[in-house]
Amino acid sequence: MTALTLISKPDCHLCDVAREIVDAVVAELPEGRIDVEELSITEDPALYATWWEKIPVVLIDGDLHAHWRVSADRLRAALVEKASA
Repeated sequence: MTALTLISKPDCHLCDVAREIVDAVVAELPEGRIDVEELSITEDPALYATWWEKIPVVLIDGDLHAHWRVSADRLRAALVEKASA
């Protein structure tokens, strides 16, 4: 199982767009392969300290995949690669 974490905050347009891209890409992949979790920097001081100026942030298995803008094609390729590894 691949873990995808979206780090965001409320009332963030780029976060809304990133969420839509994550949802669409994950929906294209076989069910049960990707575990998606969304965390808010407003609820975790450590996340805020680390990511506040880069949100939205996408982590794949804890590693930085993207920040600010998320590319559906790049995200899809990374998730497919992880699933086949």
